Amino acid sequence: MAGLTAGAELKKDSINYIDEVVWVVGDEPILRSDIEVARMQAEQEGVKWSGDPDCRIPEQIAVQKLFLNQAALDSIEVTEAEISQGVDQQINAWIQMIGSQEKLEEYRKQSISQIRASLHDEFKNRELTNRMRRKLVEDVKVTPADVRRYFNDVPQDSLPVIPTTVEVQIITLEPRVPIEEINKVKDELRDYTERVQSGQTSFATLARLYSEDPGSARQGGEMDYIGRGMLDPAFAQVAFNLTDPKKISKIVESEFGFHIIQLIDKRGDKIKCRHILRKPTVPQSAIEKTMARMDSIVTELRQNKFPFEEGATYISDDKDTRNNRGLMSNVSEDGRTSRFEMKDLPTEIARVVDTLQVGQVSDPFTMINSRGKTTCVIAKLKNRTDSHRAKITEDFQVMSNIVLEKERQKVLREWVQKKIKDTYVRMDEKYKGCDFEYDGWVR
Repeated sequence: MAGLTAGAELKKDSINYIDEVVWVVGDEPILRSDIEVARMQAEQEGVKWSGDPDCRIPEQIAVQKLFLNQAALDSIEVTEAEISQGVDQQINAWIQMIGSQEKLEEYRKQSISQIRASLHDEFKNRELTNRMRRKLVEDVKVTPADVRRYFNDVPQDSLPVIPTTVEVQIITLEPRVPIEEINKVKDELRDYTERVQSGQTSFATLARLYSEDPGSARQGGEMDYIGRGMLDPAFAQVAFNLTDPKKISKIVESEFGFHIIQLIDKRGDKIKCRHILRKPTVPQSAIEKTMARMDSIVTELRQNKFPFEEGATYISDDKDTRNNRGLMSNVSEDGRTSRFEMKDLPTEIARVVDTLQVGQVSDPFTMINSRGKTTCVIAKLKNRTDSHRAKITEDFQVMSNIVLEKERQKVLREWVQKKIKDTYVRMDEKYKGCDFEYDGWVR
């Protein structure tokens, strides 16, 4: 969108209107269509504005432009692999909410590939903004004295309500992909290699047509310069050993599927390459077989034939919880904890856990994990702490996080205010009478 110039004609929902640049922040334009898209998304998500949406929406986009500009200056990056994973998680969450892929496509009036493409830049910009914000506040600290002072100054009936939190253990099994399906995918990748090496077509063309990595596929499989540590270890091992841009790698298996890779360039400790990703399909029969095994495990757990912790350690396929006796970890910028608010759990797990009593084991269910793979799950509710008014003796860490967040928001607000003064800003006359959240937009 940002590539359109003022006066470009758009067609949307069969209605023609003239798009135009309504704000400029630095050298970045904000189009009328950008504002309308943001408005529609906010309406779909039920966002409530503290002021006039006609003013707050373009201001919110302008603030994001400030963070994105600083992220570029500070060389903050988001990899295509991270974008792909994030977009897939969003789509999988929507599918779980709406019931099926077909229903999602009907609701959005787009195919899954079109939805992925439309989410790419949105996710990338949001993640760049979040990383820039985190960098700006990474040195902000609060002391126990700060927390006690805040607690003492706030009236008891104004103390925050701590939402219900839960601790959850899981056992997961991934349905096994038949060797025939794996061989089919490998044969297709070998065929792509032969077609490129024989000169029939280019690697980039095949990536656009067949790669199942939505982030890089539309770029001809091309990934930006990236360090070894940001890649899947198996992928990185092969990619960083490539030396000839005319050669194509052997087939490499990662946690996302199977790849072939073509080197573009190396620059210091970073590599730029193209890849094609193919994911073997898990047949329904494999899912049913795994669910039958999970039924047997649940029966044995409920008969106390072995403890849940033992099953999580020796049976589960989930590497993130296996070494923690099945206990899920909630990782955020504030640290790691075993406690989750219901909204922070994966949707499928939250839905099941909400029906359990403490100590109860669920029936098996399926979900899409963070790597985009179908997995079968058993959950156990280890602990539940009901919603209550904050107490400094019991909720010190929560109170500390609240005070820390207030200090971070103060720092970010001061940064935005200063950045506005140092940045070229131009807007249409109709916005100059707005009651903005920040001062200094109108020159």
